[in-house]
Amino acid sequence: MKFTNGYSQNVAEAARLISSAERIIIGAGAGLSASAGLTYSGERFYKYFSDFAQKYGIRDMYSGGFYAFKTLKEYWAWWSRHIWYNRYDCPVGEVFGLLLNMVKDKQYFVITTNVDHLFQRAGFDKSRLFYTQGDYGLLQCSRPCRKLTYDNKEQIERMVREQRDMKVPDEFIPRCPVCGRPMTVNLRADDTFVEDSGWYAAAQRYENFVRGCKGKNTVLLELGVGGNTPVIIKYPFWAMSRDEGAAYICINKGEAFAPDTIGDRAVCLDGDITQMIKEMSA
Repeated sequence: MKFTNGYSQNVAEAARLISSAERIIIGAGAGLSASAGLTYSGERFYKYFSDFAQKYGIRDMYSGGFYAFKTLKEYWAWWSRHIWYNRYDCPVGEVFGLLLNMVKDKQYFVITTNVDHLFQRAGFDKSRLFYTQGDYGLLQCSRPCRKLTYDNKEQIERMVREQRDMKVPDEFIPRCPVCGRPMTVNLRADDTFVEDSGWYAAAQRYENFVRGCKGKNTVLLELGVGGNTPVIIKYPFWAMSRDEGAAYICINKGEAFAPDTIGDRAVCLDGDITQMIKEMSA
């Protein structure tokens, strides 16, 4: 269902729900990062990847992540640049500061399918974050031989700096320190994704937080979550919204909706997330 109250009334109701909430769970998808400026196509793509576009016919960063490069030198030229400009050398975006100010004095937790680490860079408490799908800032064995991940900033920076003609030198190709196989980025693409001890610890903290929301005045704040992986955030948020005292807020450009079963406790705002959060914070 679409939430049918007037725009201003919806914004005011969402702000009231958050202000009065005892607990807030933020569920964030790609739409939030896009609103913060991390767009994967258009001008930003061509600024950093015009050479890849010309040589390989790649038209955006998302599809480029699935391109079958013939060599690891080309693969890591692409991925080092992709990671650098979407994890390290990129602005955090105003919306994350607004969100932090909105929830910092509340009991809150963040679950996100985004892998850019913008929440942590914006100052959110690391112990209140669960990155379910991985982290651009981590590498893992491509096999994998161990359930281990490795920080990659120095390696990524070096590959970006030293690559030539869309290739990195052979000696810069990252290899597993245990078995020597090529490494890959810690992103959930198939059953080789490594859920390391940090991942499990964050998952347990999130589960404990959700359990503690039972019977509490809780807001499920869903931001920019699309239809690719609804079982991670969207469907669980809908289910939790049926609990006594819970409310569901969905902010999404073109995809703001909720099922009829929670219509009486849902607020849906269709538009740019940054602008909506600004108005709710005013």
